[in-house]
Amino acid sequence: MATNENLPPNVIKQLAKELKNLDDSPPEGIKVGVNDDDFSTIFADIEGPAGTPYENGVFRMKLILTHDFPHSPPKGYFLTKIFHPNIASNGEICVNALKKDWSPSLGLRHVLMVVRCLLIEPFPESALNEQAGKMLLDNYDEYARHARLYTSIHAKPKTKLKTGAISESTTALNVGQTHTSLCNVDQKTLVSGVAPLQQQPSPLAPTANIVKGGNNLDQPLTADTAVSGSAAPPSLTMKKEAGLAKLPADKKKIDARKKSLKRL
Repeated sequence: MATNENLPPNVIKQLAKELKNLDDSPPEGIKVGVNDDDFSTIFADIEGPAGTPYENGVFRMKLILTHDFPHSPPKGYFLTKIFHPNIASNGEICVNALKKDWSPSLGLRHVLMVVRCLLIEPFPESALNEQAGKMLLDNYDEYARHARLYTSIHAKPKTKLKTGAISESTTALNVGQTHTSLCNVDQKTLVSGVAPLQQQPSPLAPTANIVKGGNNLDQPLTADTAVSGSAAPPSLTMKKEAGLAKLPADKKKIDARKKSLKRL
């Protein structure tokens, strides 16, 4: 598990539980990730709610936890550029849940859900982006046009957050080792040109002395079956029968010659 000098062990333990809960049951439209080596910074990808100018966009934000968390609220920032009254040009978020309405009993899930709700219902009265706040009050269509333009340009994520932060490192290591072993097998196969063969039992082994015949009777193991591990193929059987059929014909020819000699 990750350790961090800025956070006490009890805070890290509590955060681990919250992150696991968020990973097992993520809030609607929110995906959470974390740096395994630093639990003090939480990342989240927030999908733009349908019916808003932010629809079809994905906005990345981060929450920075202080040493006295959860007694003090985290600081929230949008990393994706967004045109919104309550989000400053530097990404700072103005929402009461991160200020006067904060309570140590509130968790990360609550904060993230409040921030997503902020995309649905902005509060221009407490605007950090004065241009967006004024435009929202005076001309909503113009505000929506600006917001949609920002969304189409900036809110297309190039990378996805990695989830499962609690045990991700160990899991990734195990997967990597398995993948390496499979790659080694593939390389050997490519060099030799044949697939790895399973070890076959020796024909001399006691268990390989007999084979089952079609009539469910035990039949002696012949030279053909010792080589192939199964009964002789039909083609070989047909050749043997043809050879036996030639013997009577040859014998008739010999008898005919003897009779001719006697006449002479």
